[in-house]
Amino acid sequence: MPTILVIDDNPAVATALDVLFSLHDIDTRAVTSPEDGLAALAEGDIDLVVQDMNFRADTTSGAEGMALFGQIRERHPDLPVILLTAWTHLESAVDLVKAGAADYLAKPWDDRKLLATVNNLLELSEARRELRRLRQGERRRREALARDYDLCGLVYADPASERVLSLACQVARSDLPVLITGPNGTGKEKFAEIVHANSAVHDGPFIALNCGALPGELIEAELFGAEAGAYTGATRAREGKFEAADRGTLFLDEVGTLSPAGQVKLLRVLETGRFERLGGNRERSVKVRIISATNADLPTLIADGRFREDLYYRLNAIELKLPALADRPDDILPLARHFLPPGKQLDAGAERALLAHAWPGNVRELRNTLQRAALLGRGERIVATDLGLPPPTARGPSAGGAAIAPEEPDRDQIEAALERNAGVLAQAANELGLSRQALYRRLDRLGIKRD
Repeated sequence: MPTILVIDDNPAVATALDVLFSLHDIDTRAVTSPEDGLAALAEGDIDLVVQDMNFRADTTSGAEGMALFGQIRERHPDLPVILLTAWTHLESAVDLVKAGAADYLAKPWDDRKLLATVNNLLELSEARRELRRLRQGERRRREALARDYDLCGLVYADPASERVLSLACQVARSDLPVLITGPNGTGKEKFAEIVHANSAVHDGPFIALNCGALPGELIEAELFGAEAGAYTGATRAREGKFEAADRGTLFLDEVGTLSPAGQVKLLRVLETGRFERLGGNRERSVKVRIISATNADLPTLIADGRFREDLYYRLNAIELKLPALADRPDDILPLARHFLPPGKQLDAGAERALLAHAWPGNVRELRNTLQRAALLGRGERIVATDLGLPPPTARGPSAGGAAIAPEEPDRDQIEAALERNAGVLAQAANELGLSRQALYRRLDRLGIKRD
């Protein structure tokens, strides 16, 4: 049951309000002086205050009530206060409402109006308390994560990011393979670093390989090493990423692009811990924690015969699904501020523009946007025009407030990006949130000419 504190030197007022509120399941506490009112508030469990403006029979200035209201606002800034008095001066009433008073009613009051105001304020008060409890819970969880784990400088504020981060920290101590999925540019390598930093092999090396950045014929040599003469230009033996990552972590980005032969060899080393260098015949043994990542739909690749199902289940012992930046909008502004150099700030218009954009390139696009704005913008404050973002379209924020970003650009999006960037592949790839190599593969797959 909500509780209202009545502060009025006239006991008849308190009695009348007590009868009125009790008929609507509202508890009433009454005191007759500002000092007793502040003491009652200090004890807690008050949802709303109804206070008089004059507490002595020989005064009508309202100064006592204004002072009391100021003290309540200072000590309990979120507590709604209704001012109730026979003393009425419009200018003073407006000033107090501007200062935060919930309402200003004259004696004798209208019961229906007073009850309507009280019920609305109690509903808002309950909503604020619930929001405050949620935020306090989020803050405690984040403080615990920061205290108990190495978060590798991750910047986040959205509950969706917190859920993935919590799972990443939880599974880090196991030696099971982890598959990180999500659109390009969402920070998959950062989460791989967090898993490694909190794993049993955190003192070992963290070796990353972008499988999509190398031609298929070189992937095996990169993974497993090569003996001298194994391929043209191999003048000496070299170790691969598995050997470099021994007793540490190997992060395989864009694992869905592995060739069929590379998939077979990767599956074997995951099953046995043993492999041979390209062009060699001596087995080597390593102990490596595998973390892989992809923006591709691996089940679809399996159905098309382009990815081995047994390898998928080997890699996907634990899956971390990173949402698109548009699906974690509370991360946008903290990340944007993080990407700005010292001395640069966002103005309100720039913040609105950032929140309205769909971010198809995710965090990578956001970082590039802020770095460009910081370089080209004039003065210390970044304004909306400095960002160079297109106007929001139908593909912008959804009805729920989050923008919808595709997992992979289609033909129309790629051709439009190429046209906007005058055919410069590096710039088009950057806009789409892709590496140049990833864009090349999509151009080849879709039959789009590179020139």
